[in-house]
Amino acid sequence: MSSLEKKRKRKTTTKTNKKKPSPNPSLPADLLISIFARVSRLYYPTLSLVSKSFRSLLTSPELYKARSPSGQTECCCLYVCLRFKPYSNSTWFTLCRKPDQTLTNETTKNKSSGYVLAKVPIPPSPRAHFSSLVAVGSNIYNIGVSKSIYQPSSSVSILDCRTHTWREAPSLRVVPMSLSASVLDGKIYVAGSYKDDYGDSGSWKNLFEVFDTKRQIWDPDPIPCSETTCNFRNCKTACIDGKFYVVSDVIYRDVCAYESKEGRWDLVGLGSYMEHHLFLDSCCDIDNIWYFVFQGRFIWYDTKELQWRYLKGLVGLPKFPPSARIRLANHSGKIAVFWDDVLPCNGGDNKKMIWCAEIALEKRKSYEIWGKVEWFDHVLTVPITCVFEKVLAVTV
Repeated sequence: MSSLEKKRKRKTTTKTNKKKPSPNPSLPADLLISIFARVSRLYYPTLSLVSKSFRSLLTSPELYKARSPSGQTECCCLYVCLRFKPYSNSTWFTLCRKPDQTLTNETTKNKSSGYVLAKVPIPPSPRAHFSSLVAVGSNIYNIGVSKSIYQPSSSVSILDCRTHTWREAPSLRVVPMSLSASVLDGKIYVAGSYKDDYGDSGSWKNLFEVFDTKRQIWDPDPIPCSETTCNFRNCKTACIDGKFYVVSDVIYRDVCAYESKEGRWDLVGLGSYMEHHLFLDSCCDIDNIWYFVFQGRFIWYDTKELQWRYLKGLVGLPKFPPSARIRLANHSGKIAVFWDDVLPCNGGDNKKMIWCAEIALEKRKSYEIWGKVEWFDHVLTVPITCVFEKVLAVTV
């Protein structure tokens, strides 16, 4: 080939490359918002990986304004709080759909559930613990936010799960040394203990405050709780049958209930070790029935008969490892159960797998409730040092 022909070929190639169209033409933001508003929020974590502009639009207020008219507001989304080291700040994940679904076993044709835990792009999150986290609507409240394990705080932070941003809320009146929070009729009830004077000479007192999430204020008049015989130090709380229950510390296990309509405390006995099971942290409330996992089995508490009963069915659900940390959540009337399982040691790089299952519930005659396992799957792998705090259901 002559030198003249080579020059002509180079020019032709250069012109061809210049005229090649871009494979990813940009779309107007308002058009993308219109498209995203019609997509299930379960796919948002996957879409956010496409580009920074997608991430920005998926957490914009304009998107949530566009979702309401299109009827695409999700009933329930699950958020998981993890700490990758025992005393580190919290990291948040949400249960979402995988980009694609593949066959896990071609011979049996069992499909993957299609679910995975995806990290939520949230700015540095404060430390959180099981008892201090509650969800109301689209917000997650972290009450008594502590800057370090040795520094208690009265601060309250709110995670807006629509925009994935934190904001500050009014603080507690006192600095709690311990607390437990529960939700009743859109209000957050907080019980715990504090010292009226810092230092070794300070005396312990019961703490009880109520936060109105609609008005975003703590009730202005402190509700007296000194007349109760319960000790709120290291207590656990629950809302059952329209009452706020406080189970005293591990040693005494007394139970008292606050009746909000009458403004009265009553010393009660839930019976059948209900007070013991509330300390397991593996419980959730669905239609005023409390479900627990105790010694690897699902049980529920009959508030009318004051009896424990086993949840029947559950065909296909794997056995929980003896050391598993188990967390339950009310997922649109179904039980979402998460648990971890340590992987065999591989050259010192210890890992554990987080699993999830969804269980549909059916009430039958003779006080029976049956559970049907709709799916279960491995949803995340984490270092063995990771602390599994809590699962919360939010409406967005």
